[in-house]
Amino acid sequence: MLTIDPHPLLEAAAFTTTFPAPLGEIEAPASVRALLTPGAAAPLSADEAVRSAVRDLLRHGGYKPTGRGKPSSEYLVRAVTEGALGSINAAVDTCNAVSLHSGLPISVIDLDRATPPLRIGIAKPGEKYVFNASGQEIDLGGLLCLFDAEGASANGVKDAQRTKTHAGTRHTMSVLWGTRALPGRAREAARWYRTLLEEAGATVDVVTE
Repeated sequence: MLTIDPHPLLEAAAFTTTFPAPLGEIEAPASVRALLTPGAAAPLSADEAVRSAVRDLLRHGGYKPTGRGKPSSEYLVRAVTEGALGSINAAVDTCNAVSLHSGLPISVIDLDRATPPLRIGIAKPGEKYVFNASGQEIDLGGLLCLFDAEGASANGVKDAQRTKTHAGTRHTMSVLWGTRALPGRAREAARWYRTLLEEAGATVDVVTE
């Protein structure tokens, strides 16, 4: 289902999830929403060493993970601190909770909106995609991305609008952008992530660990 190009730093974990009903009919569990509040207790916690290692991972191909192009995990820290992170849906809320506490960027896509084959690799110079409903684009050159047959669809900064989850989503793929500088962290975070989803009634299948 997923191939990964050789990379000296990447230690990715990926799995698929099937929800018992469309996301628009499922409320994120209170336990997950609680994880998105300041000071919430969690099995993992991030620090400056994690932040630095993640930036080094994204920087390897030539991408500059700063400013508006910083890792999504860093955005979550700021959003929670400012009280600006609201509930989106059960899939995204769970993804955000694990990313926030593990310090690892995580992508979650609607599998039914993606066209196989799926591959992880570094985007070429000039590649772009729209990442929100307003039509804004991100320059992907040098950035590790998840690709499908139509092009890049997700990464550790901003996921593509065309494969984002929505009210009708029932099948997703999650990719944890881990690094060999933090050995085993992606695997540990993925196991916790899957547990949270299973507790919410979803079925998960490991793609790579």
